[in-house]
Amino acid sequence: MLLDRNLQIDCLDRKNDSLVSFTFHGPQRRQDNLIMGRKPRPRGKNNNMEAQLFSYVFGIGLLGIGAIALLSSTFFTVEQRTTAIVQRLGKFVRQEEPGIGVKIPFIEKVVGRVNLRVQQLDVEIETKTEDNVFVRMVVAVQYFVLPENVYDAFYKLENANRQITSFVFDVVRAQVPKIKLDEVFEKKDDIADIVKSELSQVMEGFGYGILKALVTDIDPDAKVKESMNEINAAQRMRVAATERGEADRILKVKSAEGEAQSKALQGRGIADQRQAIVAGLRDSVDEFRKSVPGTTAKDVMNLVLMTQYFDMLKEIGASSRTNAILIPHSPGNLTTLTEQMRNAMMEADQTVKASDSATHVSPIALEEARGATGIKGNSRHKTSGNFDRTNIPKPNK
Repeated sequence: MLLDRNLQIDCLDRKNDSLVSFTFHGPQRRQDNLIMGRKPRPRGKNNNMEAQLFSYVFGIGLLGIGAIALLSSTFFTVEQRTTAIVQRLGKFVRQEEPGIGVKIPFIEKVVGRVNLRVQQLDVEIETKTEDNVFVRMVVAVQYFVLPENVYDAFYKLENANRQITSFVFDVVRAQVPKIKLDEVFEKKDDIADIVKSELSQVMEGFGYGILKALVTDIDPDAKVKESMNEINAAQRMRVAATERGEADRILKVKSAEGEAQSKALQGRGIADQRQAIVAGLRDSVDEFRKSVPGTTAKDVMNLVLMTQYFDMLKEIGASSRTNAILIPHSPGNLTTLTEQMRNAMMEADQTVKASDSATHVSPIALEEARGATGIKGNSRHKTSGNFDRTNIPKPNK
């Protein structure tokens, strides 16, 4: 049965819990198309064209993906200073040098790449010295893969770093316990050379070469470092004290030498001064005697003493902080003071002459002198003994 109108049917979608509407068009629409002069489109032919277009596009996409996969599995690149290891079905085939390489897709495979550059491995070790001090050392090992032994380096060792670390631990812990702490710092280059020698012999069989082994750090315990610093500080303080004492000695010696030279020059100056004074007094006395007839040298000396006496009083009075004590005197007693000074010098001269004559006294006279003065002693006592020679009585003629 054909329907002239459109038919709309509402259905309930229980899965999504929603209302779905369907509309069916009757023959009326077809008749409208004929009246307006338009031909209806066949639906089956349009659907076939869309299906063909979709298949064409899908096929092109699959071909593109396949081509990209084929190219990526066929060509590969190798960087500079690197070697690629190629296997065919799990078996080693060849080594590829830097550049672009070709392999059979899905049959050959690049299983690894070996770095030919120089690499460095820092190994931190804790060990003790001969004097039982624990130190932490860092040994830097610079190694590289030998280009002619790439196969051995890739297949013989699974982890080269662990292998090198084990050998470094073994060598260092065998050498450092034989050395004292102070010598460890001095012989660190010897330790590094031993590590390099041992590693070179072992790692060469695995395709590795050792360029250099360096002891980059030696770190004792904190307390040990503090004590070493204190010892060093004490030694430096001792050296500083020695140098300071030497400097003080040099200063004192130089000061004493300067003082001695100063006193020598001062004495020479005083002597020259006295000579000049004596020469001046002599000239003054001669001139005074010539100018004043009848005067004697004694009169001139009294005049000089008087002049010096008044000059002395003038200097004492000019100073406000003098500690001189003046005995009772008067200008009229100046002659008396002069006579006292002259008598004192004469008595001193007589005493010296008496002492010189006493050295020639006979032993009998000395015994008699001791008996007279009450001095007891050995008769063999030398004439230079401790007694007053001025008290020796002269022998009777």
